[in-house]
Amino acid sequence: MNADWLLPDWPAPATVRACITTRDGGFSQAPFDSLNLGDHVEDDPRAVAQNRQHLIARLQCQPAWLSQVHGSRVVEANPQRVDQADASWSSTPGIASAVLTADCLPALFCDRAGTRVAAAHAGWRGLAGGVLEATLATLDVPADEVLVWLGPAIGPAAFEVGAEVRETFVASHPQAGAAFLPGIAPGKFMADIYALARIRLAAQGVTRVYGGGFCTVSDPRFFSYRLAARTGRFASLIWLAD
Repeated sequence: MNADWLLPDWPAPATVRACITTRDGGFSQAPFDSLNLGDHVEDDPRAVAQNRQHLIARLQCQPAWLSQVHGSRVVEANPQRVDQADASWSSTPGIASAVLTADCLPALFCDRAGTRVAAAHAGWRGLAGGVLEATLATLDVPADEVLVWLGPAIGPAAFEVGAEVRETFVASHPQAGAAFLPGIAPGKFMADIYALARIRLAAQGVTRVYGGGFCTVSDPRFFSYRLAARTGRFASLIWLAD
């Protein structure tokens, strides 16, 4: 494992493994330098393949990559295919649910028994569209048996959105209004994606939520689409130990 990759700080069962990669330690050239794991960002396919092989060798698991579309579809993780979905789950040891991000919110799930894991990609559209709730449903256990870790995403000081985004969230959860502060530009708001995720999870009865507090825009360890539209993607992965 690369020295600067992140390990979630949460009380997950011993059978659960998770990791978040960073920009460093790969083979891609600028502006994708260097551990870009996204194969859809116009990086050299050979470099992406090398980066993914490097990841597999370090983690000793098989990631199931997705074709992410900012929706709420959840599939069973399968490394043999690339499903169009924004979340996956796994109960098979060694098969990792994986999502790629560069400002969107990665959310990792597990049950307290350590028998099933899941990973979700939540931009604001997916978050508003229920991707966290759909992922939670695939764990098939009561909400109080679920743990969630929120990975590196755009922070509230950098995430300026329009009034329509605020209205979308407040319409379904009035308390979400507290996750928006007036923006710099007239009619704009600064959104706290971590607070929005916690509100939606709490509405489902999930209170064991950890992580948050990152900002991919200000933290140079991570790729950020808002900083540079032509950039790479880092991965958040979760799997069960063999």
